[in-house]
Amino acid sequence: MHKRVSSVVLIYGGRSAEHEVSLRSAASVFGALAEAGYGVIPVLITRGGGWFSMPPTSDSFLGDVEPADKDRVVLCPDPTYSGLLRIGSRDLEPIKFDIAFPMLHGTYGEDGTLQGLLEVANAPYIGCGVLASAVGMDKVLMKAAFASSGLEVGPYFWFLRCEWENDRGSILERFRQRSLPVYVKPANLGSSVGISRVDRREDFPSAVELALSYDRKVLVEDNIVGKELEVSVLGNDTPIASLAGEIRSQGSFYDYEEKYVLNTAQLIVPAKLSLEEQASAVSTAIKAFRAVDGSGMARVDMFLSPSGNVIVNEINTIPGFTSISMYPKLWEASGVPFTELVNRLIELALERYEQKQLVRTDR
Repeated sequence: MHKRVSSVVLIYGGRSAEHEVSLRSAASVFGALAEAGYGVIPVLITRGGGWFSMPPTSDSFLGDVEPADKDRVVLCPDPTYSGLLRIGSRDLEPIKFDIAFPMLHGTYGEDGTLQGLLEVANAPYIGCGVLASAVGMDKVLMKAAFASSGLEVGPYFWFLRCEWENDRGSILERFRQRSLPVYVKPANLGSSVGISRVDRREDFPSAVELALSYDRKVLVEDNIVGKELEVSVLGNDTPIASLAGEIRSQGSFYDYEEKYVLNTAQLIVPAKLSLEEQASAVSTAIKAFRAVDGSGMARVDMFLSPSGNVIVNEINTIPGFTSISMYPKLWEASGVPFTELVNRLIELALERYEQKQLVRTDR
């Protein structure tokens, strides 16, 4: 346990299509925090957006758990409190904590919104800040940041819902100019939710409609042939990267069902790469992390082409922490076990928090 931190508020669930994944990740993190000796305050954000303080037991992370109204809480943005307020009872009850551990995936948790609330409250928290979280969630802005930092990204185009509704013909023409298959994605989501692989021209409109049901912005990516690699990153201004791992999907692509339901993908940790390829993957991950001004943690996904080029695909600023997730697996293979990883993340969060306290807020 870190000597300066005794209580950790673990925030999970959320108003996102990735709610269930968050529950599974948070359950794993809860176990690691408890094993390391921290006092954990689980805070569930329901699908409707309600905040509830939950008992510090594994049952709090089950999908059918029913929070009690008396345990309703809010995160107070007033730095005077720097904590939670229990509002379910007649009197407001402050709930102090040393650090927050957001373990939310997708919108309203991984996209900078929760990070902004924690910043206003002047509360230390684990993971990327507002900017990195927002850019890392929007795949279009993310790719622009990567390209401006000299990283290779695959061919793509994007459009908004209003363009699909008002000028569908031009979008269809851009699509017809591309070779199949392509991947149609909501720009702001993760865990492969809302993603379609389009192998037939006539399936493109339905793939777009699915993506638009999750976001107003749609990304269309060309297929990339190569090994699918993932690298975990840890650090602030001087980040380090894990060994690379390889994912070999048994389906048409590594989708939500294969990730979290079927568990059929083959995860090769570490990936069977040459020293040069391993070094290139690690370098790419660190450059991608810096491109979005990351801090704390992230997982970078990329492809290694047959010619040896590394093509960065995306960055996940709150990577999965489930029993099958690559982020902790890659660090364990690199010599950092789960409990030590949690301690390192807390140290990095405190380091960044202390640096922020040096910034003037007046003249």
